[in-house]
Amino acid sequence: MSDRLDDLERRIDELRAGVRKAMRVRDGATARVLRAELRSAERAWDALVSGRPQRAEEQPRQPRAGLVTVREQVHQGLRLLGAAAQPRLIVAVSDAFFGGTIRSSQLTSLRRDEERSFRSSPFGRPYYLCAALTDRLSPARGLLTLSAWPMERRMVGPLSPRVDFLTCALAVAEHMAGETAGPDSGDERALRLLVRMARNIPGATDGTLGPPDPARVAGAARAELRVHADRDTRDRAELAERAGAQLGDTARLFGAATLSTIKKENAK
Repeated sequence: MSDRLDDLERRIDELRAGVRKAMRVRDGATARVLRAELRSAERAWDALVSGRPQRAEEQPRQPRAGLVTVREQVHQGLRLLGAAAQPRLIVAVSDAFFGGTIRSSQLTSLRRDEERSFRSSPFGRPYYLCAALTDRLSPARGLLTLSAWPMERRMVGPLSPRVDFLTCALAVAEHMAGETAGPDSGDERALRLLVRMARNIPGATDGTLGPPDPARVAGAARAELRVHADRDTRDRAELAERAGAQLGDTARLFGAATLSTIKKENAK
């Protein structure tokens, strides 16, 4: 019985932490799912302590990955990051902060699926997972964005890859700085992600072998952003103006077809 109680208490703590995380990022759907699992786990704990038999509805439910679709998990990750990101970063953020179950390979065809959905029913969804756009107004390879973002944020100028990386690192660091510290595995995954990002930001670490301070990482990211932000903002604004003037609704989200794309389509 003692081992069972310990397991339930750990699960209850994990679920409470998960609810807090979901509420901080205003993810109501995930919060509702976790609250339901939390109530079930607490009823199971009460039944075990009191010695009464557990009813079926009091059995603690295991996390069900199917409750949050791949699409929704990608949306969660991009909302936290706030900038165009590659699949592996989105997967890492989803895993670290949302208990995500997605894999990079699952994102390969996601943008194409989103484009097909948009073409069949334009603006039929609250948001679409769409492409970042290059200076040729074509889709940037391997970079996902959200249709709800301003067009400027979805463009990729010469400095944008660095600016977006710093923006993502700042978002991760600030999110961690706002988290309640704890020993759960989610915190460990988040810390590993922060370590990887901090290595690529001057001044983000103090040179010791210890984990980086999220506040220090955030400060270093902001400092470098100030160097690049004005130029990058101008470049993106120019590209967004071109995109708005030259592209239709679908291409504004998913990019203009390139010559190579046209050849591939004609070859089918």
